[in-house]
Amino acid sequence: MANTRWFGGFVGWMFGGPLGALLGFVIGSLVDSFTDGDSSQGFIGSDNGTEPRRTATSDRDNFLFSLLVMSACVIKADGKIMHSEMEYVRRFFRQNFGEQSVSQAEQILLQLFKHDIEVEACGAQVAANIDYSQRLQLLSYLVGIAQADGKVSSDEIIMLRRIAQSMRLAANEVDSLLNMGGTSLEDAYKVLEVASDVSNEDLRRAYKKLVLKHHPDRVASLGEDVRKAAEEKLKKINEAYDRICKERGI
Repeated sequence: MANTRWFGGFVGWMFGGPLGALLGFVIGSLVDSFTDGDSSQGFIGSDNGTEPRRTATSDRDNFLFSLLVMSACVIKADGKIMHSEMEYVRRFFRQNFGEQSVSQAEQILLQLFKHDIEVEACGAQVAANIDYSQRLQLLSYLVGIAQADGKVSSDEIIMLRRIAQSMRLAANEVDSLLNMGGTSLEDAYKVLEVASDVSNEDLRRAYKKLVLKHHPDRVASLGEDVRKAAEEKLKKINEAYDRICKERGI
């Protein structure tokens, strides 16, 4: 009865766009699991393949649906589907939902690759259903996908900017995330989203603002692994700030 989930997905696509398609897929998966009489097969949104973690409208599920749709946009941006990019997505699902979710995520991505996704329409859906800090964390994962093969193409940067704008995030937030982990002073200023001639007072103000909007507690509802990823991001922000302060002697 696996066709139920795909039927649900395509009905969802018709009436609710890509996020509706994913919601339909999940509902179809639930129907399949009961119809087949096999509660051992996992589905996205489950802890152990037997019970749903949250409802389909929860923060975690909204983040998940959005991640899959926007991941497809980034992976397709340069016209190549790279193994390293797909593995990045697999790792996310493996860490957050267990091994049983990986094949389902791949099936959804393969279906999404066949469609011309309306980035702006999808981004508007994301902005309407996910709060600001969670959208920033979503963008951080998308940057990670683009960087997975060791380089970020101009097409991928253009796509990341389109996605950010459609999700009502600023373009400089893309630059900030792309430069996290860099070792130069120039990288540090981009991470802090300020110019190199910024005053010390404005630098501190920008740093505090960045810490607040990227704070791990703001994405805690998305799960422990997502929170840990946010902690690593905050660590990179602190390192960038410390590098600038050391250079300025403050």
